[in-house]
Amino acid sequence: MAVALTPISGKLFTAFALTTVTAMVNIAFLMLIGPDWARFAPATCMESRCFCEMPRTDGLLLQPANSLSSFGFVFIGFLMIQMARSRDWISAFPPMAANILGIAAVIVGIGSVLLHATLTLWGQFFDVLGMYLVSAFFVVSALAKWRSIPDRRATISYGLLCIVLVAILYVFPEVRRWLFAVIMLAAIVLELVFARPRRPQVRTGYYVAGLIINIVAFSIWNLDQRGQRAPESLLQGHAIWHLLGAVALWFAFLYYRSERVAH
Repeated sequence: MAVALTPISGKLFTAFALTTVTAMVNIAFLMLIGPDWARFAPATCMESRCFCEMPRTDGLLLQPANSLSSFGFVFIGFLMIQMARSRDWISAFPPMAANILGIAAVIVGIGSVLLHATLTLWGQFFDVLGMYLVSAFFVVSALAKWRSIPDRRATISYGLLCIVLVAILYVFPEVRRWLFAVIMLAAIVLELVFARPRRPQVRTGYYVAGLIINIVAFSIWNLDQRGQRAPESLLQGHAIWHLLGAVALWFAFLYYRSERVAH
């Protein structure tokens, strides 16, 4: 006898299934062009070692823990997309915006896989690309709410900002982390100071929880960047950073989704 799935269970199952398919496609792509990653230009982080996990030079995934943990973002992204398709969506957060954030999250995960699996410059490009897509979303979302910018104009502005960031990433890849930090700081200030008061009934606790998780995650990232005693272990600080980052992004989504239409 078939077991009926509850709406949320169905969404979780679909997100998991889509994540599994994405993982299979990623592995197939890497098998097609790898595993001799040394023939590509190395990522700039190779100069100071790309995090603690020791590259498995004899494997398809140079950093398996850091690669596989990246799929946490893919799962969260697909779950956002599934939630945005709900018939009972009552949030003031437009479903289109929720879909854009979900797609950006999926790209974050795929880009992170490409970096940690290959440790190449092109893998690094796609890794940072996803980060820029998410941070740009936060900035534009805050500005749009603060300045009452229509959805269409906000979407165009988001696209233009992403193009500018991608161009900077391509020309000046070495500024990637500093630029990302500046964008995120601007997004936080704009959201909490200017946009949040204009979001009716929004649950700020979700946003604060996401910030706290991100602070913990960044602390772990920093420790991992400096090295640890088990570089061959599958339990890696950077992998934990990925998973916590995905959870923090989910809380940001819940924050946006909690906004109600003003009456």
